[in-house]
Formats: sequence, C-alpha cells, structure tokens
Amino acid sequence: MDGEWNDAQPIYRQLRDRVVTMILEGVLTDGDALPSVRNVAAEYRLNPLTVLKGYQELVDEGLVEKRRGRGMYVREGAGAALMKDERQAFVTEQWPEVVATIARLELDIDELLALAREQLDEKENSR
Repeated sequence: MDGEWNDAQPIYRQLRDRVVTMILEGVLTDGDALPSVRNVAAEYRLNPLTVLKGYQELVDEGLVEKRRGRGMYVREGAGAALMKDERQAFVTEQWPEVVATIARLELDIDELLALAREQLDEKENSR
C-alpha cells in the first residue's frame, strides 16, 4: 500500500479500495490477516477511526471478518467473489465505453486483439 491519498474520494474509501486491490492481485489471500488498524494508522499517519471505517466497509461487504481479539482477516472466497464482481462490472460498465471508443476512432478489431495479446504475454512473462 502506498501512502498517497487524493482528494477525489474519502480516505477511508481509498483505503478500502487498496485492500480490495491487494486481494484481487493476490497480495492478500483467503485467511490472511489485514494489517492492524493501529499499524496502518501509524504508518500512513491516519486517524485510527478512518482506518477502522475503511475496514468496516470490507466487513459490511462480506470480504473481511473480525476475529475477536485477533484482528481482521480476509474471508474464505473473498478473492473469488471480488473477481466475479469486478469482471461483471467491467463487462457491464466499462466495456460499452471501450466499444464506443473503438467505433468512434474506427479502430481495427484484429489489430487491437493482437496488441492486447502481445501486452498480456509481456505481462505474463514479467511475472
């Protein structure tokens, strides 16, 4: 997690989004403990209540569970559920905009697919 925050969203929401990204990228997996509220607050110079509010959103969404006296943990299946939701959101929200841009710019689908394949291969090889 980086310590840069923007003014476009409340910090607790940005924190929530960063944890979601960590889960999607496999940095945090099912059963992993989240960094403690106290540590995150100290490391990023945040109010502990702000960190707690971000974590509470994850609890409310069913992605994280509280374990009394032990902290917060990524729930079993959270990564798979997030991936499913993110894929659905991409297809229904972002993809129509991409298609509209392709049509507006009269881009060649075959060239775009080849470029996408090349970039995906490069990303896969860099891991």
